[in-house]
Amino acid sequence: MGSKPLTQTTGRRKSAVSRVRLRPGSGKVTVNGRTFAEYFPTAIHRNNATEALRITEQLQTYDVDVDIIGGGISGQSGAMRLAVARSLVELDPECRPALKRAGLLARDSRKKESKKYGLKKARKAPQYTKR
Repeated sequence: MGSKPLTQTTGRRKSAVSRVRLRPGSGKVTVNGRTFAEYFPTAIHRNNATEALRITEQLQTYDVDVDIIGGGISGQSGAMRLAVARSLVELDPECRPALKRAGLLARDSRKKESKKYGLKKARKAPQYTKR
């Protein structure tokens, strides 16, 4: 990782936190030190994570270096998607309207509801017995 990053932004989704650094380059994406295809084996998650780059047509402009902690694969790709979109807006405020229209700058605040005492899960109650 020779060159200094242009931007560094954070994205969150469910319980995943992603830190993205953009550098000028050829479009190489590394996630937690592994290749993009190796880290996200399914095409849906890869497309989701790089959607902001596709919309702004900058897939081949920047090298993306990502550190992701927590959550599952879907939450991680969503967190990366938000962080990449925020980075692109930081570099070029002109692309903000296009990304906002696509809904990529909104933080999806849905999280797992916490468990309540006396219940099996957040809302699932133990079976009621009459006698």
